[in-house]
Amino acid sequence: MNPQAKLIFSLSLILGTTITITSNHWAMAWTGLEINTLAILPLIAKSHHPRAIEAATKYFLTQAAASTLLLFSSTINAWFTGQWDITQLTHPISCLLLTTAISIKLGLVPFHYWFPEVLQGSSLTTGLLLATAMKFPPMTLFLLSSSSLNPILLTIMAIASTALGGWAGLNQTQTRKILAFSSISHLGWMTAIILYNPKLTLISFYLYCAMTTAIFLILKTTKILKLSSMMAAWTKIPSLNGALLLALLSLAGLPPLTGFLPKWLIIHELAKQEMTPTATVIALLSLLGLFFYLRLAYCATITLPPNSTNYMKQWQTKKPVAIFTTISVTTTMTLLPLSPMIFSIT
Repeated sequence: MNPQAKLIFSLSLILGTTITITSNHWAMAWTGLEINTLAILPLIAKSHHPRAIEAATKYFLTQAAASTLLLFSSTINAWFTGQWDITQLTHPISCLLLTTAISIKLGLVPFHYWFPEVLQGSSLTTGLLLATAMKFPPMTLFLLSSSSLNPILLTIMAIASTALGGWAGLNQTQTRKILAFSSISHLGWMTAIILYNPKLTLISFYLYCAMTTAIFLILKTTKILKLSSMMAAWTKIPSLNGALLLALLSLAGLPPLTGFLPKWLIIHELAKQEMTPTATVIALLSLLGLFFYLRLAYCATITLPPNSTNYMKQWQTKKPVAIFTTISVTTTMTLLPLSPMIFSIT
């Protein structure tokens, strides 16, 4: 892709995100979401591969449907209440339509079908944007309007997302699809707590973005797209492969790594809100995700490739690892000691 075109699309992504997260009017929020959608489409389809074109088409259709529902929801609310303010969503039909629209944007169950396919058809860099930055504007709208949404519906969607994100990732062999179902599962955790502690949802989202960024950057550096190539990639940069193991275990939520912090805080808050059954169910369902994270970690660091006659050992690369990769990997492993400060904030 032309560098100037890539710069324009990147600046458009930043502009669309900024407009959405800083607006208090539904029309401006919708405008920012549309700018984001139009800016990411060329980045998804830039390889001109049929799968990339298919992913861009699926992404456009689902996001256009979600934006239409969001605009329809805000229009109905303005028709009955005269309010265009994001925090003043009170009409029940508007609340239901908004929940559907934001769920489609984020990829929550039962509107998750597009996300694994789009991520699989994108490059690792574009997949990183789709899994992190593109979820920030709809997550902001979710937080601002969370007090108006149906708690029972949100709890059901949270449990279903956690269950399906763990269950559907079990038989996947493509790393991008595994990370897509991991994203769905993590969004289920965030949705479970959004009504009771929105700040905690935002902290969980930030930590999820940091951990996912580290894994995507490692996969991009080592050029790993599937489990079979992961088993043969340990000769490229052995130290980075060890970091991939710890980053995966952090995303699984194992102590003493960073990923344990949001799950610990969410379970603590749900128990405080007398929602112990919900906390128990999503904690048990996270064991499904733990299984495929451990399988990825096993393939990355413990399994050796077959030593057949036609097997060619890959050269160890001597090029330095990017500083941003180093920072994100360090963040993924060492933020748990900050938990007392986060407790004081929440």
